[in-house]
Amino acid sequence: MANRTAGLTYIEKNTPLHKMTGGAKLLMLLFMSLAAMITFDTRLLVVLVVVAISLFVVAKMPIKEMKMIFSILAFIMAVNLVVSYLFSPEEGVAIYGSRTELFHIIGRYYITREQLFYQLNVTIKYFAILPLAMVFFVTTDSSEFAASLNAIGVNYKIAYSVSLALRYIPSVLREYHDISQAQQARGIDISKNVKLSKRIIGIATIMFPLIITSIDKIDRIAGAMELRSFGKHKKRTWYKARPFKKLDYAAVAVSLLFIVAAVLLNFVNGGRFFNPFS
Repeated sequence: MANRTAGLTYIEKNTPLHKMTGGAKLLMLLFMSLAAMITFDTRLLVVLVVVAISLFVVAKMPIKEMKMIFSILAFIMAVNLVVSYLFSPEEGVAIYGSRTELFHIIGRYYITREQLFYQLNVTIKYFAILPLAMVFFVTTDSSEFAASLNAIGVNYKIAYSVSLALRYIPSVLREYHDISQAQQARGIDISKNVKLSKRIIGIATIMFPLIITSIDKIDRIAGAMELRSFGKHKKRTWYKARPFKKLDYAAVAVSLLFIVAAVLLNFVNGGRFFNPFS
């Protein structure tokens, strides 16, 4: 079983999502993410959010162990919303063709219903995609996923590279934690008790040895693969290869329907945006 402290790592459990092949889950993630990206119809986005959160629950995600990841994602979302408003405070007005002013902040910055609705849709998009990505990482064994990728036509060199990347993420997180503990034992404080500037400097002192050890590990892995003649043949066999089953086909078909719905709604709405102000 994977180390739970690593965050987005595979955790073996007996759930329907764990029983699915990695290739099916990847297609489901891609199709549903694509549907969320090509539409701004709030109704479809809400349905996607409900499905994503339902899958999150079904997968029995380790929420307590993912607090740091949630914090990082929340910070990124907040920064994106603030920056998008600062650079284009009238984007919603331009999109929906109306302007309902709620109050004035300063200068050209007004809060309008249209802008709030636009940024609400942007936020919903995050909640439609991010839970799916988390579910994918936590329910997908890297070796089995590489085999599934190769089965659906992806070159086995690329599939194996993806597998190595998935394996390497928890390793990097563990090394970061170990180096952080060692640096703090030497008196380098990166907690909330110190100023932000000192925390950034402290994190920089952790990143340098982390990068050095990562490069060394990559070099050793590349050398080992070269010694074993990796890439010599056009095809290879997989120890954890699994064929698609009914559950896999059903999940892919349902996720594909979301793309169809997104495209149809574009025609119904006369564009990507659902306009409740018209």
